[in-house]
Amino acid sequence: MVAQSRVVWDPQFTAYNFGPTHPMGPARLDLTARLCADLGLFDGVDLLSPDVADDDLLALVHDRDYIAKVKAASADPEHADQSVGLGTTDDPAFAGMHEASARIVSGTVELCRQVWAGEIEHGVNFCGGLHHAMRDRASGFCIYNDIAVGIKSLLDAGVERVAYVDIDVHHGDGVEKIFEADPRVLTASIHENGRVLFPGTGWPRDIGTGAAEGCAINVALPPGTRDSAWLRALTSAIMPVVRAFRPQVLVTQHGCDTHMMDPLAHMMLTVDAQRQAAMLLHDLAHDVCEGKWVALGGGGYELVEVVPRAWTHLTAIAGHRPIPVAQAVPESWLQHVEATFGRLAPARMGDLDPADADIWVQPWSMGYNPHSEVDRAVMATREAVFSHWGLDVYFD
Repeated sequence: MVAQSRVVWDPQFTAYNFGPTHPMGPARLDLTARLCADLGLFDGVDLLSPDVADDDLLALVHDRDYIAKVKAASADPEHADQSVGLGTTDDPAFAGMHEASARIVSGTVELCRQVWAGEIEHGVNFCGGLHHAMRDRASGFCIYNDIAVGIKSLLDAGVERVAYVDIDVHHGDGVEKIFEADPRVLTASIHENGRVLFPGTGWPRDIGTGAAEGCAINVALPPGTRDSAWLRALTSAIMPVVRAFRPQVLVTQHGCDTHMMDPLAHMMLTVDAQRQAAMLLHDLAHDVCEGKWVALGGGGYELVEVVPRAWTHLTAIAGHRPIPVAQAVPESWLQHVEATFGRLAPARMGDLDPADADIWVQPWSMGYNPHSEVDRAVMATREAVFSHWGLDVYFD
């Protein structure tokens, strides 16, 4: 019997820790797992605690010389090789860095294997989603690119088409770069404009190279984009191409740093919109690839108020047990947060007033508004990519 979903979690994942002043605090993972547990989402669900990935697995994507340098920095953090991004402000070296990073890779790869083998329908690794790491260097808080290794493992297992959708506020540059010339992989990223945000890439005309032209999709949105417009961009610029690509597996990255409270970016989303995007991508997986879906975490730096709720919604959706945004946060979790961090956490699972209607998403079929900065961004992407898939730029 196929299991509905499986989740990667073990407290040892909090060992991915760049230090007490770094934005990517491991508490966000612990708090997410605690909230999932307190809501009963782990009941009857197998939790995967993977081993450390070996060098051969990492070398599906990463250069062996780079892997050796990560190991050296892991053993001796004070002498990390900054020429490959290690020991920098973004990616400080820490003892055990190789093992912590390689375990995340192993978790994502195992979910990919189980989804493709039909052992599970959906897999969730909210510890993963480290999309900035390149073949030969660390970047943007990411040491190894678990997403790219997972996708490469699917290709090596015989998958002919993998679609990757990245909804993090930052461009999914590492995954795109690794597969930019591979027509078997469609990479799609919806992110804040690179003129104002790291990594400064991800433009509409970046569409892949050679035989893979049209297999990269980039939607670069203006700062301040809100719920409805962001969801319109996702459904109008990315989802039609994913459908045309007809993937056999859908891999998604759910960085929640698009939230209005995130300290590192400038978007204005709510947890409600992030939940709605997860619902849309879950439904897309069922529509296009028989539900074969691997969902990953990513960025998100409001560690208490945003990340745990966003990724708990993701875990619940993957388990076909979606949680209403009006539902109260368990008192046990609120008490833990207050006792541990001295903070009052949100009392509900959503941000918007429960009396409000659901977020309305204007379909592209209602018309293009050239006065809207978001619509202009969507149109730029459609003009760059849609013709490669026989899609109409102006009409759905």
